[in-house]
Amino acid sequence: MTDPVETLLYIDGAATAASDGGSYDIFNPARPGELVGRAAAGTPDDVDRAVKAAHAAFPAWASLGYEQRGALLRKVAAAITQDMAEVDARARLFTREHGKILRETHLEISRLGERFVQSANYAERLARDEMIRAAPNDTIITRQPRGVAALVVPWNWPLAILGAKLPQALMAGNTVVVKPSANSALAPTLTLHRIAELLPPGVVNILTGSASRIGDAIIGHPLVRYVNFTGSVDVGRHVMTVAARNITPVTLELGGNDAGLVLHDADLSGDAFHRLYRAAFMSTGQICFALKRLYVHRSRFAQVVDGLRAVVDAQVIGDGLLPETTMGPMNNAKQLKVVTDMIAQARAKGHNVIELGQVPDPALYAQGYFQRPTLVIDADPSLSVVRDEQFGPILPIMPFDTEDQALALANDDQFGLASSVWSADIDRAVALARRIEAGYSFINAHGPSAQDGNGPFGGFKKSGIGRNFGYEGVIQFQGYHSITAAPGSLA
Repeated sequence: MTDPVETLLYIDGAATAASDGGSYDIFNPARPGELVGRAAAGTPDDVDRAVKAAHAAFPAWASLGYEQRGALLRKVAAAITQDMAEVDARARLFTREHGKILRETHLEISRLGERFVQSANYAERLARDEMIRAAPNDTIITRQPRGVAALVVPWNWPLAILGAKLPQALMAGNTVVVKPSANSALAPTLTLHRIAELLPPGVVNILTGSASRIGDAIIGHPLVRYVNFTGSVDVGRHVMTVAARNITPVTLELGGNDAGLVLHDADLSGDAFHRLYRAAFMSTGQICFALKRLYVHRSRFAQVVDGLRAVVDAQVIGDGLLPETTMGPMNNAKQLKVVTDMIAQARAKGHNVIELGQVPDPALYAQGYFQRPTLVIDADPSLSVVRDEQFGPILPIMPFDTEDQALALANDDQFGLASSVWSADIDRAVALARRIEAGYSFINAHGPSAQDGNGPFGGFKKSGIGRNFGYEGVIQFQGYHSITAAPGSLA
């Protein structure tokens, strides 16, 4: 067993303990009695120092050109991904504090580096202003950074989601205060320290600790000019309320209940069922836009159930550090109970609930936050597993008879984040995807392994406000500025 890791806050260019010296413990969800490390527990005073440091650093950072900021972002990308021994150590720590398998923690770290490069690549496009030469005047339409951006990151994919906020905010010219989730703070904080050390003091500031203690102080600070939050609907609603006191604009990505539609002509050969498995169960199902409801044409229903069941049953559930493990524990006891309650409800109502997967270490399974991947066959639409976001390794599978019926079922939901359509006819799939109420749709795939970060990502309805990723994910951190003069006077 390794010694517990201890992480600090990072404010104005320096690592620092919390102002009252406080910290909190983080345990291994596979072995809840195993202490992985301690993170500094920030205070409202620390929030004030961090925001003021970011505010002071803003003018100089904003005055840099896009090419200069882009060069620094590329330097960051190299620093957090090229030392493979250091990356592996950070990935192993990440697995121990989070629970996800080692392959996925490596994926997150590499994705974060890729997002820094991608944002840097927008430099030339960002530097171009729009010119309108039409009566009554000439007008330059430009953009300027907002100021201090507060970035609030959840526990499920903290580094990947950080990659949807941090490089974009920096490239746009903002300085930032980052609040990682208390549930998964060690590896993200160490990563953020490496990033912050490569940039001028105050540009990146890091606060860890309880959201109940410092969350409102960050969101409601009068010097915070923009908030980008990823998390639950209830907390997102609260974030919006607190930000409204200062008329602070927000981007909210609040999860989803994402539907997949398998049409009668779907190509289920090759690795199709493995793609379906990854869509629903990657990261133990703890992905905001994972496949959470699967609707299958009745003519293919039995084939899909049998094919997916075989792939799911072959998975190995255990410690994410072991090479044979393909699914780790859930991150925390609270979310585990959400999923087990859904399973219990479906069973109590007489549904066909199938728990699958191989458990080589029953003793470990019994002590950790584990749940075997579970299918609910022909689930009633009233079940919680259908109506609510599961955020865990459980998937309801339901038949449909017509595409219009499938579309109605997919859209009959409070969320509108992601969706997928599975068909051998790409034109048919795209036409149907256009009618789904979702901010992102996949064709013959679903989930992080199929996502294109060049496109904006976000949702409709209760899935949130605004978009992350892509060019749009950068300019959301800016405000438009129109400059007008007499006709013919602007170069």
